[in-house]
Amino acid sequence: MVPPVSRDRIISQFPKWYTPEACLQFKDHFHAQLRTACQQSTGTAGLKISKVVVVGDVYVGKTSLIHRFCKDHFERDYKATIGVDFEIERFEIVGIPYNLQIWDTAGQEKFKCIASAYYRGAEVIITVFDLANIQTLDHTKQWLEDALRENEPNSIFIFLVGTKKDLVSDAVCERTELDAIRFANDMQAEYWSVSAKTGENVKEFFSRVAALAFEQSMMRELQKTTGHMAQIGTGNLISMLSFACLYFAFL
Repeated sequence: MVPPVSRDRIISQFPKWYTPEACLQFKDHFHAQLRTACQQSTGTAGLKISKVVVVGDVYVGKTSLIHRFCKDHFERDYKATIGVDFEIERFEIVGIPYNLQIWDTAGQEKFKCIASAYYRGAEVIITVFDLANIQTLDHTKQWLEDALRENEPNSIFIFLVGTKKDLVSDAVCERTELDAIRFANDMQAEYWSVSAKTGENVKEFFSRVAALAFEQSMMRELQKTTGHMAQIGTGNLISMLSFACLYFAFL
């Protein structure tokens, strides 16, 4: 029997953005048509899964960010990710079961050809940089270009995330964020600053990711089924067995 979704993964209202200067959507509620359809639902045939890929330079804190959210755990000394890894996080959004499949990709150049095979089919791209190392911000556009090359840009949510907020002073963070917000606007991305060590903004950020991806995915299903709620949650189901086979084939 599948255990219930943890309370902090239940989303009924649209999570707030981090800063209005770099925000994808300004709203407090899910689309009215989606809310109505969810209220009329009597159950779903399966779990809907959206694919999220996390990219960025080595040691910017991609794995730490994912582990803080999925496992509420932080280690000071992570080894660099080899190839790819992924976590699956369960949500309940406006009463509908929903999963994020979060892919942690290697930041080392020698693993780029492996990691790029996993970019395809993403609904969210998270580009990560280190707030304490401004050079990593300069590299985010190239990481984004690599990920978008495998996807349809118009159907993807893009986030720019500055990590290790705990390592910089408020003044340094503010100055760096000005540059990051400019980058985010150029990338058509939403910007967030987080700390995997303290947990600051991590749950809020992933809740925002989940809400945006969920709404877009479900609205597409509603458009395909002309509002028949019986179909919500059954489209684009991802076979865990297929992913496991693909994953281990590259190890």
